[in-house]
Amino acid sequence: MQLKISKPFWQVIGLGTLAGMRSTSAPTITSHILSRHQSKNLEHSPLEFMQSKNVAVALKALALGEIVGDKLPSAPNRIKPAAIGFRILSGAMAGASIYKATGNNAIIGALLGGTAACASTYGSFFLRKSAVKTSHIIDPLIGAVEDALVIGSGIGLANLS
Repeated sequence: MQLKISKPFWQVIGLGTLAGMRSTSAPTITSHILSRHQSKNLEHSPLEFMQSKNVAVALKALALGEIVGDKLPSAPNRIKPAAIGFRILSGAMAGASIYKATGNNAIIGALLGGTAACASTYGSFFLRKSAVKTSHIIDPLIGAVEDALVIGSGIGLANLS
């Protein structure tokens, strides 16, 4: 099936935003899309692996693990430097893959995805903390709402292609 992404800019911004909320979400959604809609633009590039059905399945398993791990008391804050770095890389890889697949500049896609991930990391962290404080709902339940938002948005982004 041919790749049909008409607005890669907005899709990359969306993927980067999701990367800030759940670090594995952006590459998981991107690989899901690209494994079903192969792009000749990714052939023989370092991002070609994102089109693999096996990679898509492995990333989905990692994403499920992240959803569970996020609810544990030992889960680190997403604004710790290593966590932010991973989220930025996650958004950048998704952005680069989508931009390259659509015949655009992968570096621009990486910059867009990584920037959106960085902004979303802080925004979603402080929004979640505020929601817990003002609603008096325990953090894992607010996290579950965040999961539902990420999953629903991911399905929407995957259906754009």
